[in-house]
Amino acid sequence: MKPRPVRRAGKGSPPPPAERLQKVLSRAGIASRRTVETWIRAGRVTVNGVPAALGARIQPQDEVRLDGRTVHTAAPASSPVFVCHRSPGEPLRTPADAAAGTTRTGLLERLPRRAGRRFISIAPLPRIDGGLELVTADGALAVRLQRQSHALESEYSVRVRGELDAAQLAGVRSGTLDSGRPLAVAACEAAGGEGSNRWYTLRVRGGSGKSVRQLFERQGALVSRVLRTRLGALALERTLGRGQFRELSAEELATLLGGPPGH
Repeated sequence: MKPRPVRRAGKGSPPPPAERLQKVLSRAGIASRRTVETWIRAGRVTVNGVPAALGARIQPQDEVRLDGRTVHTAAPASSPVFVCHRSPGEPLRTPADAAAGTTRTGLLERLPRRAGRRFISIAPLPRIDGGLELVTADGALAVRLQRQSHALESEYSVRVRGELDAAQLAGVRSGTLDSGRPLAVAACEAAGGEGSNRWYTLRVRGGSGKSVRQLFERQGALVSRVLRTRLGALALERTLGRGQFRELSAEELATLLGGPPGH
């Protein structure tokens, strides 16, 4: 019995399947798919010298240009995920109309350029709030993390003026929002405070900074600060100062995604 010949990639190998232009550019960290679609409609993107059409599919050898400049469509060899400690009020990106010397550089713009050109924040907090922010330049990975974040329990530290009474605490724990859709609140507990300010620790599944504020404000509380301190098993450690960041390990990322490393 003759052994089967080994097929080798080469001249006779089929070409790789074409992929949608929006998907390729998003994966490469150029922009979100929605932004790429806007560029295509405006005629700013060309493929092999021809204006791209919505739904266009490309292959690795195709030449893509944005405003006449060549775009490297290969995804970064390494697309790390960073956990950042954002200060309340600190912008993720420097405002376009910011005057020179008056605004601190946006947090995402201080991340290593080797890790990507466009970082995406997972479940971003409103600018007024702060704490744990999770970011990556890998568009496909960002989508997976975004979906997974809705199923994870998060922890927030919330500062309000004055102490909440029993009825107000019960209202927060009910998880009721203005939309009528309840949040899954696991706990809301007093965490001390000074003067007229009181801190509360809130554990909620699938919440956001905006919805957390709303939970308390619906009970008549004056919220002055919301800090995210944990997302799933990932906690904001004390050694990570405000404005600092670090790369997640493979084990930490796998835990967030709900599987073993490499999956």
